[in-house]
Amino acid sequence: MKTTIDLKQIDTLRNLPDMIPVLRDFYEDWTVKVFNRKYHECRNYLSPNRREFYKVLFISKGSGVFTMGLNTYYIDEPTILYIHPNDIISWKNLSDEPAGYYVLFKKGFINSFPNLKSTIDKFALYTDKSKSVIRLSESEVPVINNLFIKMQEEEDTNGTYKEDSLQAYIQLLMVESMKVGKYPKPDAVTEEFSHIHHFFNLLEKETSNINYNSPIRIRTAKEFAADLAIHPNYLNELLKKHTGQNASIHIRNRLLDEAKALLLQTDWNLNNISYSMGFSDQPNFSFFFKKNTGLTPVEFRKSFLSARASA
Repeated sequence: MKTTIDLKQIDTLRNLPDMIPVLRDFYEDWTVKVFNRKYHECRNYLSPNRREFYKVLFISKGSGVFTMGLNTYYIDEPTILYIHPNDIISWKNLSDEPAGYYVLFKKGFINSFPNLKSTIDKFALYTDKSKSVIRLSESEVPVINNLFIKMQEEEDTNGTYKEDSLQAYIQLLMVESMKVGKYPKPDAVTEEFSHIHHFFNLLEKETSNINYNSPIRIRTAKEFAADLAIHPNYLNELLKKHTGQNASIHIRNRLLDEAKALLLQTDWNLNNISYSMGFSDQPNFSFFFKKNTGLTPVEFRKSFLSARASA
């Protein structure tokens, strides 16, 4: 018998880092964090999956190549970037002396402060991609840098009104960014990266609205390649070259992330989860899950509930 799935239950399916094995400090309770790039460098990475947080990245020194969607930016001057949770991004570091800061804040943090949400909506720095990357002059760097220093100090003190202060500083960052208003013209990405972008876009589309009424449609590298109108071997070659992993591994890891989220954040039974994940039956899903995590779905769910109960 089919059951009705409340999609609100899975609004935060990606609010989980890697959880293999399950018994670790994986479920951090945070809404906003500030980092100094000197100590928390942005290493080379490609982030294909939707994240649960918004990001403001301030690069005061250093250089690199930043890709957002189908636009590439060579960054060798002070720059501030506004990165939406849904953006497919990559960063290639070209400098040994990074400097600057970045702040991460979750959607729940935005919803707690209507003025912050209003500012984000008004300036559209996250949604209007032509405004998401802003070049700074040397004279404008101290203002942005001081705002981040104040945010870092506020986070370190961990006072009663820490979040109130941080959201105010984030608003000021956006106001100062709008006052600068220098938006560098992006370069088009290469044909290779275009294929990679479309693969991750399709992977996101297939897994972003999992529910019983619309289970995952495609699950193999061959099926993804067919939708992208390229040969599976070429797709694997591109992904291996740029990410170090082939299509099957990316698909498998994403399915595991979604399966873990469904097990931990919903009360769906295994049959519903199996069907929604595109498996022919529950035993096949359980075999897939245990093979890749070392735990059965039931053990995984029980381990989390036990850890949360004892916390």
